[in-house]
Amino acid sequence: MPRAPSPPATGQEALAAAVARLRAAGVPEPAGDARRLLAQAAGVEPGRLTLMIPEPLAPDAAAQFERYVALRARRVPVSRIVGRRAFYGRSFLTDPEVLDPRPETETLVEAALSEPFSRMLDLGTGSGCILVSCLAERPAATGLGTDISEAALLTAAANAERHGVSGRAAFVRADWFEGLEGRFDLVVSNPPYIAEAELAGLAPEVRDHDPRHALTPGGDGLGAYRAIARGLPGHLAPGARCLLEIGPGQGPEVAAFLAAAGLADIRTIRDLDGRPRVVTGRRDL
Repeated sequence: MPRAPSPPATGQEALAAAVARLRAAGVPEPAGDARRLLAQAAGVEPGRLTLMIPEPLAPDAAAQFERYVALRARRVPVSRIVGRRAFYGRSFLTDPEVLDPRPETETLVEAALSEPFSRMLDLGTGSGCILVSCLAERPAATGLGTDISEAALLTAAANAERHGVSGRAAFVRADWFEGLEGRFDLVVSNPPYIAEAELAGLAPEVRDHDPRHALTPGGDGLGAYRAIARGLPGHLAPGARCLLEIGPGQGPEVAAFLAAAGLADIRTIRDLDGRPRVVTGRRDL
């Protein structure tokens, strides 16, 4: 007699198998990633996943989940699979041409929001997550985001529309301050800062899936900071602040660049893990 077909796996069974597969592939947080991918495949909010996993998975959801897990096992980031990344309490669209937003960068947003501002500039805006997050929290402010990538500017503009700030945000193609006019009371940037020699040692999720130009300026990794510092004197209003995200060990050099540009009150801000994350300075009144 033919064998009876196996009953469809429940969500819990599929989840357990996925966690084991991702763990074997060296994925850093297999359980959390598997849950996010299952929620996406099943079309439910992550918070409702617990309610549905005791039930058998629908065949289309099971097939989609299998495709997602296969991609994640090849170290494709979850955000690249689902096309979105949570950042500062909002969901941002991502794209292969933009740096995947990192939770550490929320330290820069917190610092930016610690004082009032009316006109901000985000250099190398990428997905627009910094600019859009700041404008969403400050309804009276306006902002300009620049990037050398047209694809990044389209993604940033889509995120501005997604979060209701498109009327106060503009995006232009520029190499740092190239072609920009006027002064700003807040300048921020999370520039490429990985040294060329360090690229090979990055996690596969970063090395193989973030755009190279968003990771490194080449050489010692400090080239973007030098370029930004050169342009600051002509674009900071009196009393304006500059906030720059930094990589490990770069604080003293970046602080020296800001001091050479004439900024004062230069400080380093640590992230939630206690690592130096942002260097900030201020133009005198």
